[in-house]
Amino acid sequence: MPRLLASLMKKRRGFFKKVFFALLLLFLLVGGYAAYSVVAVPEVVGLKTKNPTVTAMMEQRAAEKNTKAQPLRTWVSYNRISPHLRNAVLVAEDGAFFQHSGVDLHELKEAVKKDWEEKRFARGASTITQQLAKNLYLSTSKNPLRKIREFFIARELEKHLSKQRIFEIYLNVIEWSDGVYGIGPAAQHYFGKSAGALLPEEAAVLAAMIPSPRSYNPGKGMTSYIAKRKAELLNRLVSYRYLTQAERDEAMGREVVFRGSREAAPAEPPATPAPETTSEESTPAPEQNSADSEP
Repeated sequence: MPRLLASLMKKRRGFFKKVFFALLLLFLLVGGYAAYSVVAVPEVVGLKTKNPTVTAMMEQRAAEKNTKAQPLRTWVSYNRISPHLRNAVLVAEDGAFFQHSGVDLHELKEAVKKDWEEKRFARGASTITQQLAKNLYLSTSKNPLRKIREFFIARELEKHLSKQRIFEIYLNVIEWSDGVYGIGPAAQHYFGKSAGALLPEEAAVLAAMIPSPRSYNPGKGMTSYIAKRKAELLNRLVSYRYLTQAERDEAMGREVVFRGSREAAPAEPPATPAPETTSEESTPAPEQNSADSEP
C-alpha cells in the first residue's frame, strides 16, 4: 500500500510538472509574441494626412481570387458622409467608440465569457478601431496571436489619430460587398446615390451588412435578416437619441429601393420623408441628428 501511494504521488508530481512547464512555455510564447507585436507595430502617423490606397483585407480578398488588389479610387470625407450612416454604424458596431481608447473592456469580457461557454470563437468584441487595424494591416483570422497584434495596432491608431479620423478611414476602407470597399462605392452599388444622401433606413441596411458583406448584392433586394436587423438598428437609433420616434416610424414606412431592384420590406404604410440634418457637429462625439441629447 505505501508503495502504491508513493507511485501515485510520483505520477501526480510528474503530471503537475508537465502542466507547469506547458503553461510556462505558453506564457513565454505569448509574451514573446506580444513583445514582437509592440516592436513590429506598423507606422500609422502618416494616416493623419494620407489616405490608404490598398489594405491587407483587399490584398487577402484578391489573393483568394489569384488577382491583384485594385487601389481605392473614391474617398468621402467625414463631413460628407451622411450622419444617418455614421450613427447607424456606431450603434451596430461600437456604441462606445467615442468613449473607449481602442478596446472595449466590457465587450471583451462578455466575448471571452461566451467563447468559454461555447468552446469556440462565438462572439467578437472588436471595436471600430480594432476592426480598422485588422482591415489595414492584418487578416480575417480569429487566431489569438493575431488578436494580440490587433490590440497593439489599435492602441497606436488611438494614440496618433483623432476619433473622427479613425472613423473616416474605417468607413472608407471596409468591405460592403464582393469587391466593394468604402462607403462611397457602397452607396452607389446598393442605392445609386452619394454617401451623403443616404436616408436612415438605407443607412441601417448598410450597417447591417458589415459583419458579412459578401453575402449581399443589390439584386437580392431585402433579405429577411436585413429587414429584421434594419428594424433593430432603427430602434436602437431612437434609444441613443439619434432619431426621434417619428423619424424612426417614417423610416420604417418608407420602401427601401435597391439599385436595379424594386424589392422591399416596408413594415408600415409609406410616409413623407423626414428632412435630413444639414448641419455638422463641431466635435465628433456624440453624433446627433434630430434628437436632443445622448443618453
